[in-house]
Amino acid sequence: MKAFIFDLDGVITDSAEYHYLAWKALGEDLGIPFDREFNETLKGVSRTESLERILRHGGRENDFSLEEKERLATKKNEHYVSLISKITSDDILPGVEAFLSELKEAGYKIGMASASKNAHMVTRQLGLLHAFDHIVDAATVVDSKPHPEVFLKAAEALAVDPKDCVGVEDAVAGVEAIHAAGMFAVGIGDPLVLNEADIVFTDTTGLTLDNVLTRN
Repeated sequence: MKAFIFDLDGVITDSAEYHYLAWKALGEDLGIPFDREFNETLKGVSRTESLERILRHGGRENDFSLEEKERLATKKNEHYVSLISKITSDDILPGVEAFLSELKEAGYKIGMASASKNAHMVTRQLGLLHAFDHIVDAATVVDSKPHPEVFLKAAEALAVDPKDCVGVEDAVAGVEAIHAAGMFAVGIGDPLVLNEADIVFTDTTGLTLDNVLTRN
C-alpha cells in the first residue's frame, strides 16, 4: 500500500451531527418528519441527493422546481456552515491525529475524498490541512458516492494506482465507492452495517498502521 484516502465526516471529525441538525431543521420547515434512523441513509451521500431522498421520504418529491430545490439545498448548507463555524482541533476524532502523523512519518501519501463541499473549510478549522497531500470534495466531482469518482480522483492526484490505496469510510455508500475504485476498504462504525468493508473498527481509536497492515 502506498496511500491512504480518508472520508471527512465521521472519520476525521464528527460533523455528521451538524448535517443531521441542519437537515432536520429543513425537514421541519417542510413538514417532513426526520429522525436519526432516516438520517443514517444520508451518510456519505451528496447534498443534492440527500435533499431528493428527504423529499421522497415526505412524499413531496414533485412539489418543487429545480430552482426551488437549489434554494432549499443552499438554505440547509448555510445552516450547516453556521453550526460548524466553531469547530476546532478539539473536534478531531480520537486517535486520528496520531494516525495521520504515523502515516506521514512512514512515507505514505494521504488524501481526502469527501462528499462535503465544505471539506477544505472544515479541515482548515481542524488545523489539519498540512496533513493531507490532496483533498477532493463534492465541488470537484460529477458523481457522488457510491460512485468511485471521488476516490479515483484522489488516487490520481496522489499519483498512486487505486489498487495500492486504502480507503477509510464510515458510510455504506463510501465503502461501496472504495471497492468500486478497486481499493482496500477500512470501515469505522458498526461491523454489521459496514459488513462489506475489508476491515471494520468500531471507532477511530483502532486506526493504527499496525492494525491495518496486519489485517490487510
